[in-house]
Amino acid sequence: MKLTYRPEIDGLRAIAVGAVILYHAQITILGHQPFKGGFIGVDIFFVISGYLITSLILKELVKTGSYSFKYFYERRIRRILPALLFVILVSLPFAWMYLLPSSFVDFSKSIFYSLGFSSNFYFHYSGQIYGAESGLLKPFLHTWSLSVEEQFYILFPIVLLVTFKYFRKYLIHILILGFIISLGLAEWGSRNHPSFNFYVLPTRGWELLAGSILAYFETTNGNRSKNKTLNLILPTIGLLLIGHSILFFNDEIFHPSFYTLSPIIGVCLIIWFSNKDELISKILSTKLFVGFGLISYSLYLWHYPIFAFARTRYLMTSPTEKIIFILLSIFLSILTFYFVERPFRKKNFQFKKIIIFLISIVFIIVSFLSYKVSSYKEFGNINLNYENKPTYGKFYNFNSDTNLVIIGDSLMEEMSNELYKIQKYNILSLVKPGCIMLPNMNKIHILEDKIYDGCNEQFNYERKELLDQILINKKKTYIIYGGNFSNYLNNYTYKQFIDKQFEKKFRFKFEKSKSFNDEYTIKDSINELFQVIDKNNLILIYPYVEFEFHTKRKLSVNKEFINKTKFSDFYTFSSKHFELFDLINVPKMNRIYPHKFICKYEEYKFCYANIDNYIFVEDTNHPTNYFIKLIINKIDNYILNSD
Repeated sequence: MKLTYRPEIDGLRAIAVGAVILYHAQITILGHQPFKGGFIGVDIFFVISGYLITSLILKELVKTGSYSFKYFYERRIRRILPALLFVILVSLPFAWMYLLPSSFVDFSKSIFYSLGFSSNFYFHYSGQIYGAESGLLKPFLHTWSLSVEEQFYILFPIVLLVTFKYFRKYLIHILILGFIISLGLAEWGSRNHPSFNFYVLPTRGWELLAGSILAYFETTNGNRSKNKTLNLILPTIGLLLIGHSILFFNDEIFHPSFYTLSPIIGVCLIIWFSNKDELISKILSTKLFVGFGLISYSLYLWHYPIFAFARTRYLMTSPTEKIIFILLSIFLSILTFYFVERPFRKKNFQFKKIIIFLISIVFIIVSFLSYKVSSYKEFGNINLNYENKPTYGKFYNFNSDTNLVIIGDSLMEEMSNELYKIQKYNILSLVKPGCIMLPNMNKIHILEDKIYDGCNEQFNYERKELLDQILINKKKTYIIYGGNFSNYLNNYTYKQFIDKQFEKKFRFKFEKSKSFNDEYTIKDSINELFQVIDKNNLILIYPYVEFEFHTKRKLSVNKEFINKTKFSDFYTFSSKHFELFDLINVPKMNRIYPHKFICKYEEYKFCYANIDNYIFVEDTNHPTNYFIKLIINKIDNYILNSD
């Protein structure tokens, strides 16, 4: 059964995909990113999908009393798979050329999971935080939302059919109950399990069900709102709610949660109250909005891999570069819509032939990726094995007489991983990205104007309690402590420090971070922390060298590139960190200086992120597993020679 075409819904799709693209492009105007809430474009898509799918199913159920699952899933396959497989197929050679082996392995896994419509689980369990810088380099991170929708398409029609046949008079009650439960889970999950909450259907279902509830009332009533006054006013309010969310939401907001009700209500107001005589409906129904709405699926598919490869190859930092790649995304989307999407939707293209063709494409993709992954071994000392990672806060007993406690932020993460892999010591990992351990500090870390609310006073006290528990253990315990203290103490990043030097020399102003951290409070907090050390051993990891350029990105473009920085710049930027650690004094301790491995400052006055085929720093400051192994050798020697 066909639905009555509503051009304003295509206009809504245009707003949704436009918001997502501007968010992912990180468009900056006068030093400010005005579209930090653009991620809610995905939420708009969810409401539209729920509305259209439920309308399609319910209208046929009401009219005929039955529903053809075969026809439904045939339409879904025609709609989704051809364009998705085409984008994946075109992306393969660029991944092969531009991605280093470790990134290519991750790319391949994301493709496999995307083809199985489960990439949302893959990205969650691989620890990928949506909106983080690392995620901008993963070409198919955006397929998490397709997986959520497909999971909904698989489950919801069955539930809807059973409910309609056997509990018809309770159908709306069940839809509303599902909406409330899912929204409640999202509100709770956003504060307790934010990553899982972001990626999964149970906490996203309420957005799809919001559209389903609208479809139910429209189908049972036979129409939408007939109130002329509300029809003229509420679509405008709906658009304002959506616009407000795009402009004023950001990555730090609890999402999805009660906050997300604002744009969802806005979408629902437009869907329910729009009409041909109302201004917003007329605007959304214009050729420009409808045109972008028609190509929105292809545009959503294309923009993310294009941006990811562009950032890998060209860094994609200037406004001109961003505009060029947005235009390229639009151009490829138009071609894909006319030459892939539309032909596969036509009924004269037999479905059996489509299935055979799609299976052939999947076979080519899987074969190519499997062959390339199997041919990769270790490249440039970057470990390809991402499976063996310790769980935060869990004590791993490897029957050793020695306990190691690793504490710090993301700079200590690889240390934790490598010590876990070798299983030589019992370990407890108290490592959390973006969060050093300082018991009485609240919201300590700000980087690129992002406040890490997860790194708060309560969390740090909980981490200290875990430390206290292991210190009661009679086994010999070593505490390994480090992190990016330079950012916290300076209140600006190394890149901003370099920009600051540029400002002094050429009288340009650099964009400063907001100041949150007080170095005296940090010192007091460290003293409080190490009062618990007593007779245990402390191993301090001094500052890792920071670099202006991203090592792996540069190497993907030029294998001969050598990433280096002046030792004097590094030491000046890290001076407060050195001073802070120099003041720490406990009975048994060892100090490890990572910079001594890579800074030939006496002869060359430079520090190197990579030398020959050895890579020490993966991006601008995070150490590779090879570098960490060198440091672990120092730790082993200290433990071996200590009393």
